[in-house]
Amino acid sequence: MNAATALKRLGLALAAIIVAGGAIVTAMSFLISVDAAREQAKAEIRNATGLDPVFRGQSTVSLFPFGAITFEDVTLGEGRQAALTAQRLTANLRFFPLLFGRIETGEIKLERPTIVINIDSNGRSNWTRLIDSLSRGQVASERKAPSFSAIRIEGGSIILRDRSQGMVERFDQVALSLAWPSISKSFGATGQFEWHGQTMDASVTLADFAAALAGKQTGLKVRVAGAPGKLAFDGSVSTQPTLKLAGTLAADSASLRKTLSWTGQKPPPGGGFERFALKAEASVVGGTIALSNVNVELDENRAEGVLAFAVDGRRTLQGTLATENLDLRPYISAVRFVSNDQREWSDGHISLDGMSGFDVDVRLSAANVVLSNAKLGRTAIAANLRGGNLSLTVAESQAFGGIIKGTIALANITSGINVKSQLQFVDVDLDVCLNQLFNLKRLEGKGNLNLTVEGSGQSILAVTRTLNGSAALNGQTGALVGFNVEQLLRRLERRPLSGGSELHTGRTPYKQIAVGLTIAQGKVTVDDVKIEGAAVRLALAGSASIPARSLDLTGTATLVSASADGGFELPFVVQGSWDDPIVLPDAQILIRRSGAAAPLLKAVRGRRALDTVRSTFERVTGQPTAPATTTEAATSGQ
Repeated sequence: MNAATALKRLGLALAAIIVAGGAIVTAMSFLISVDAAREQAKAEIRNATGLDPVFRGQSTVSLFPFGAITFEDVTLGEGRQAALTAQRLTANLRFFPLLFGRIETGEIKLERPTIVINIDSNGRSNWTRLIDSLSRGQVASERKAPSFSAIRIEGGSIILRDRSQGMVERFDQVALSLAWPSISKSFGATGQFEWHGQTMDASVTLADFAAALAGKQTGLKVRVAGAPGKLAFDGSVSTQPTLKLAGTLAADSASLRKTLSWTGQKPPPGGGFERFALKAEASVVGGTIALSNVNVELDENRAEGVLAFAVDGRRTLQGTLATENLDLRPYISAVRFVSNDQREWSDGHISLDGMSGFDVDVRLSAANVVLSNAKLGRTAIAANLRGGNLSLTVAESQAFGGIIKGTIALANITSGINVKSQLQFVDVDLDVCLNQLFNLKRLEGKGNLNLTVEGSGQSILAVTRTLNGSAALNGQTGALVGFNVEQLLRRLERRPLSGGSELHTGRTPYKQIAVGLTIAQGKVTVDDVKIEGAAVRLALAGSASIPARSLDLTGTATLVSASADGGFELPFVVQGSWDDPIVLPDAQILIRRSGAAAPLLKAVRGRRALDTVRSTFERVTGQPTAPATTTEAATSGQ
């Protein structure tokens, strides 16, 4: 027998087998009862889950080209406890058992199912009884393993209702493949779902499905990834006597602000909260998440420490973190204190919206802190947020060559926000401190500054109009910048009517400076300002407007002298914008001290007043003047 004949006979044998198989399958289609297939499918599902499925719709059996049983309108659970409804359930049948008249399911497919999870005010779920039944089903299946090993969900929806939290969430376009533990103990689910308009890929793996259903500890792996961010957990889980997870947690997002908005949370006001990454050892017990060995990154700020997040009732974040460098500019960049021209306060709306949905109690230490235009050294801060009201306590901050301590409190009120501040600056560099914090560039030296203020409003400008409080400054060994008072006084002492070009240049050294201010509704009352130097003493009084950023002060400058007369004194006024004030000496005092101007006081009584005035101006200015006309002379003599 040649090869061709052998191949021909083999082909005929295969064709005979195929025809025979087709005949058997065709015969089976007449012999298999739909009702029997229905009951067999029910038994398979009951055996695997411990639950009785309800088939309300039409049932069909198809054996060609592949065996399958389809049920319309399927429900798992009873009445209000129905946890799952599906438009269609298809059970694919195994081929070889079918040849011997047995119905065994290889895979179950649920089309457009709706899975409902209801949690009442006591924390009980409609799945509690179903999980108990599922657990019993798994115990029974250990004696008789279910035939199917996979469940596929297509186009499904998951509805979560939590009455205790007042929360309703819906997940759509759920497409999952469940690896049912028919052979091994593990359970796996992979696929994707849509939530708040974003598609997320997800996978869950349980090392021992039966142990998990019984509430015992078992291995757990979770992965969720999508455009909003990524989340991964690798550890263990148990639910008896309460929910407990332990393992490694990792999360990251390109924009935490967008992720918070995506989850339905209102992000904090201001800027920042973009790039975020977290890795920690997590322990979840009940409604508390404890994170140890935390490594967190937010907007290029990296910190280590411990955190705890409570979700039972009001959401609360607590923790202690330490970082090398803390850059606060992203978070305060949106708050503008002054206008673009730096001459007026900003009237932009400010609020604490987005900070009322959670509480925070965090302690943070940093080696370096960067503000908008100030740099601080080693700093310890406690931040407390409760009910939308923020309190910052500066335990100690090495800044401006000295130490800063105090509190800053921001509270939501009907008319905007309320601001309270109590700050102490101890032995700081006044030039750097006042310049970086208040944009004042007129004072040098070391000193102490105490500031207590309170105000409210919808903008920085509105807050300045309601400010109340006090301020006190004491300094030593420094200088007033922009004024050479000693040089000016010495010139005016010699020549009272001489020019004062040095008024806005130079420096005035001092040994001590003391300033006391009272603030009421944005108006500053200068209670006491004394500046004492080796050659000059200055005293000031008056008022200033914080909203208008203006000054209205009077003062006396004294040139210290060793003589018995006590020195030369000159009253002066300071008026105008505090960014560029106008300083004017008392003109009457200068005229009285000027011998050249003395005849002016007698001129008004004489008949030759015009000639006297002309003579006086020639002596003062050194320039000749035109002789008086007959009319002028006659007029002056009248």
